[in-house]
Amino acid sequence: MDAFFASCELSQYPELRGKAMVVAGRRPDAPRMKPDGTREFSRLRDYVGRGVLTTATYEARAFGVHSGMPAMKAARLAPDAILLPVNFDLYRTYSRLFKDAVRSISPSMEDVGIDEVYADVSLTSGDAEVIARKLKSAVFEATNLTCSVGIAPNKLLAKLCSDMQKPDGITILTLEDVQSRIWPMAANKINGIGPKAAAKLASFGITTIGEIAARDERWLIEHFGRSYGAWLRRVSHGLDDRPVVTYSEPVSMSRETTFERDLHAVRHRQELGAAFTRLCEQVALDLQRKGYLARKVGIKLRFNDFKTVTRDITLREPIDDAKALRRAATECLKRVELVKSIRLLGVKAGNLQAAGEVSGNESPQFTLDF
Repeated sequence: MDAFFASCELSQYPELRGKAMVVAGRRPDAPRMKPDGTREFSRLRDYVGRGVLTTATYEARAFGVHSGMPAMKAARLAPDAILLPVNFDLYRTYSRLFKDAVRSISPSMEDVGIDEVYADVSLTSGDAEVIARKLKSAVFEATNLTCSVGIAPNKLLAKLCSDMQKPDGITILTLEDVQSRIWPMAANKINGIGPKAAAKLASFGITTIGEIAARDERWLIEHFGRSYGAWLRRVSHGLDDRPVVTYSEPVSMSRETTFERDLHAVRHRQELGAAFTRLCEQVALDLQRKGYLARKVGIKLRFNDFKTVTRDITLREPIDDAKALRRAATECLKRVELVKSIRLLGVKAGNLQAAGEVSGNESPQFTLDF
C-alpha cells in the first residue's frame, strides 16, 4: 500500500490531500471543528516529546522527513506539516479490506504486515500487466486507496520491484532484468542486508547489489560466513526459492508503548497503571479476535537509562481475558526492582494454542498489583 497510514488518514480528512502531513504518537490533539465548519489541525512545530513519526505523506517526505524519524527532528525540517495522532483501529480496518481484495484475485496470499502481502498469481488468468491492474482495481474499489504492485518470478524480486514506481505504480521484472534493473540498486535495498552488513560491505568498496554479484562466492563466504555469504551470492543474482506461505501459527502476541516522558513507579502510579491495563486489554482483544489462548505471559520494561528487562510466567491454565492477563503480568512485576523511571512498558502473551483445543479456561489467581 502507498503511504498506508497517511492514506488512511486522508480518507478521513480529504481536505489534507496534497499537503505535508505526518502521523506521530498518541499525544497530538485530534482535529477540532471551528465555527465555520472547517477543521483546525495541530502542526508539527507544536510537538513536544520524544515520539517518532509513524508515517508521512509524500509531500512531507519532500522535506526529508520519513517514518521512524524522531518527531522533534522532523519538526525542524517541516515545522508547518500537519500533525495527526495514530489511529490503529482505522488502519486495521483498511488492512482487512485491502487483504480481502487481494484474496479475491489470488487466494494464495501471504500476510507479511499491516500494509503488505505476497500473492502467488501463477494460476491467475491474464498476463502480468492484466493481473497487476486487476489487483490494483480490486484494492481501490474496496478501500479507495492506491497500492503499488510488483510482479516477478520470486518474492525477493517482487519486493524490490514493488517499491520502484511508488506511488500507484506497476513494475514487472524477469530474471533477465536483474543485471540492468536490480544490480544498480543499493545493497541495503535487499531485506536481510541491515546496517551492519551494509557497513561491512562498504568497507570492501561494495555499495550496490551488482558489486555483490561480482564477488566470488568463496570470497563472500570467507568474509561473511558460510550461510550468509552463500545467501548474499544467491540474492545478488535475483535467486529466491521461498514459497508463498498462506498460513502460519503465531508464536506470540504483544503490545508496548513508549511514554512521552519517563514515569516513576510511585509518583506516576496511576498513569502507569492505566497504561498497563490498556496494554493487557489490547493483547486480550488480539487473542480473542484471532481465537488463541496464552499459557505464558510476560512483561517488558525499559528504564530511563535505556536498560531493558523482561520477565515472564507460565500459567497452569491458558487465558485470553484482560483481567487474567493483568494479574499474570503483574505477578511478573514483583520480580523487577522498580526504582528507576520507566521509559517503555510492554505486555506479551506466548505459548499460544487455538481456543478450540482447550477444554478448560481457569486462570491462576494473583494478588500483587501495580
